Amino acid sequence: MSHTAHIPSHRKPRQRASKSALRAGVAGGFLSTIAVAGAAGPAQAEPVTQTIEMPTITDGLSTAVAASAQATQQVALDLETQASEDAAAEKAAKTAKKAHAEAVRKAEAKKKAEAAAKAEAEAEERAQRASRTSERTTLSASSGSSDSGSSASASAPSSSSNVSGSAASIVAFAKAQVGDAYVSGGTGPNAWDCSGLVQAAYRTAGIDLPRVSQSQSTAGTQVSLDNLQPGDILYWGGAGSAYHVAIYVGGGEFVGAQNSSTGTVQRSMDYDRPTGAVRVL
Repeated sequence: MSHTAHIPSHRKPRQRASKSALRAGVAGGFLSTIAVAGAAGPAQAEPVTQTIEMPTITDGLSTAVAASAQATQQVALDLETQASEDAAAEKAAKTAKKAHAEAVRKAEAKKKAEAAAKAEAEAEERAQRASRTSERTTLSASSGSSDSGSSASASAPSSSSNVSGSAASIVAFAKAQVGDAYVSGGTGPNAWDCSGLVQAAYRTAGIDLPRVSQSQSTAGTQVSLDNLQPGDILYWGGAGSAYHVAIYVGGGEFVGAQNSSTGTVQRSMDYDRPTGAVRVL
């Protein structure tokens, strides 16, 4: 027998082919993975050996920047101008509103003043008429005896259609002024006071009368109100102290510059019967 017959063998039993192939595949895959990772790893960085310069601003870019700044400044200027215009418009609107309110206030004040003046003039006229009535009653009582012998035909008022000569000129002038304004101290041609109108009418006949009513009421011969002729001067108040005068134009009517409310009018003597009359012609 061989001297090695009983010595056990140290060889490992042969593995199956399938297990060997599996182990070989796993090992190969692992080594491949390591190889790929090594290849993909970053290389060793090299030191920087030069300076990188930034691009310089070109002329075109500089011009664009300047244009943009100018446009921004113009927009700001336009906004400032618009704000100034809006403020000016608002101020003008407030001023116009204030002026309108002031104009309305003045118009209302003027209207009230005119109404007050009219009421005052009417009150004054009523007072004057009452005074004339009182004075007329007194004078009528004192002159009743001298007028009692007058005939009915002589006492009838004369008609203006029968007027001629200087009287016709005076009457025509007086009637032509009807509708003119009354102004204290007025002597024409479109505004009169009572004595200014009488004086101007007589001037057309070449007769110069005193300027004021007190003197005109004694400028001629006193005549009865029942024996009037066109052209006679009518007066209210006492002879020599009359406060109003007018011209008798015939038909029981007179023309006179009454007051600021009525102006120059032609009225019936019944409207405001005078105190007395004088005849200058």
